[in-house]
Amino acid sequence: MMKKGRGLAFLVGATLLGVWMSSCQNLSSAALGYVNRDSIEGIEQEEIVQIKKPLLLDKWDSLQKNQIHFVVDTLKPIDIKTQKKMLKDSLRREFDKKPKHVFLTFDDGPLVGSAAIDSLAKAKNIKVNVFLVGRHASVIKGRKRDLANYEKNPLVACYNHSYTHAYNKYSHFYSNPVTAFEDFEKNEKELNLKHKIVRLPGRNIWIYDNVRKIDLQSGASTADMLFANGYKIYGWDVEWRINSLTGVPVQSLESVYTKMRNFLNYQSSMTPNNVILLMHDDMFQTKKGQQLLAGLIDSLKKENYHFEFMQDYPIKY
Repeated sequence: MMKKGRGLAFLVGATLLGVWMSSCQNLSSAALGYVNRDSIEGIEQEEIVQIKKPLLLDKWDSLQKNQIHFVVDTLKPIDIKTQKKMLKDSLRREFDKKPKHVFLTFDDGPLVGSAAIDSLAKAKNIKVNVFLVGRHASVIKGRKRDLANYEKNPLVACYNHSYTHAYNKYSHFYSNPVTAFEDFEKNEKELNLKHKIVRLPGRNIWIYDNVRKIDLQSGASTADMLFANGYKIYGWDVEWRINSLTGVPVQSLESVYTKMRNFLNYQSSMTPNNVILLMHDDMFQTKKGQQLLAGLIDSLKKENYHFEFMQDYPIKY
């Protein structure tokens, strides 16, 4: 009985000693500013707040908008014009270290030529963007099939180019912004488009985020209404024209490729390191047109450019 009593006393004493030591350890840790959070139930993990660094794009935009204040040092005077050029060159060098992104966009489909675009996207394993016209999809079975192929292809992203394409009477179409807006809404519904991304027929208008660039005022009210209802409106940096019937390019492959490369190298596009190329589906209904498109894609691939979807535009650095 005595042995049992001594054993019990020893056990209780050891337990109390352990509790005391643990308490002392927690107290000293707290005094030193360290808390073992795993041992304290119900205490949330500390939130790590990262200070957001200014993007290169922010600095670039500020420079373009003359929002940076330059001062001429009296000891080492450098005029403001030279300072601006030095900063611009410095930012360009930083942009050149970053990846460059191309957005191949095709308007007016589905049309004759859409099947070739769909096939080339698969063959070259690149992302492409199609701005669709709903009325074209309802004309004949072949166009419905082209639309279905676009929708099934994970390398093709489908966007809104209006239902009627303004019947190619752009000024009249945009003279009533409400009916024009409804035309885009109808297209979205009829084609079951998943992204609220629009390109206006006959207009190179951009409205997204804090960007607003208007080429012709007759489309501005429609674009503003679309933007107010959650759409992003994108234009283009470079356009490529090919005679749809003959396949003869209005601009050569080399000139279009060079222009895209220069836009990327000199940050001349709407957003540095991003360039949007406008084409039309019917340009690629001939073998010659298809070969030209394949050649352009190969040239861009050799530059290690990244092919992107418009829902990811712009890619910022």
